[in-house]
Formats: sequence, structure tokens, C-alpha cells
Amino acid sequence: MAIHNPYQKYQHNSVMSASPEELTQMLYSGGVRFIRQGIECIENKEVENAHKAIVKAQEIYTHLADTLNNEIELAKQLSSLYDFMLRQLMQANSQKDAALLMEVLALAEELRDTWQEAMQHARRQAQAG
Repeated sequence: MAIHNPYQKYQHNSVMSASPEELTQMLYSGGVRFIRQGIECIENKEVENAHKAIVKAQEIYTHLADTLNNEIELAKQLSSLYDFMLRQLMQANSQKDAALLMEVLALAEELRDTWQEAMQHARRQAQAG
């Protein structure tokens, strides 16, 4: 696959060279970005673009749910949270409800920020050890 656009090439290289933790951070950030796009599109009455953005967010949280290690207790809790978020995203999409998306956005931002903090903490621990 030849990538000619320099930005796309950079993105491709970033993903290919990222650690699993960094890939998860990229997914969380992407989820937030697409939910925000969905809200903006709903507010601007861009129904088709809202649908596309919300579906992209759904795909991200579906992937995150599918890759959980269910032998870990935290994964079971995350699975329930992802399931809730996916149901809310589907309902928001079918109703084009920005208020529902705002609720999911708050959860998505909290997940993203918590993951970022955990990564920073792990790095500090690794450097100290």
C-alpha cells in the first residue's frame, strides 16, 4: 500500500510504531474526536455526517470491547461501560440526540484522561525503578 499524502504517511507510521498502550490512547482520543464531530454535525443539521461520525465512534468502542482480556476484573467493568456507551451511541444516532452524545462524551473524555494518567504514572515508575 503506497501512501503519498505526507500527513497520511505520518499517521500510518505513528500507528505502526506505537506501543499497545499508545494505540489504546489513540483509540480513546479518536472516540472523543468522533463523538464531538457527531455533536457538531447534529447541531448543524448535517444528519449524514453525524451518522458517519457516530458510527466511527461505535467502531472504536466495539474494538476496545473486543480486545479486552476478560480474565482481569477491570476488563469486566470496562466491558459493561463500553456496552453502555455503545447503546447510548446507537440511541443518539437513531434519534440524532446531541444531549445523549454529550453524556457519552463525558465518559469518553474521562476514560481518555484516566488512561493518559495511567501511562504517565507507569512511565514515572519505569524511570524510577
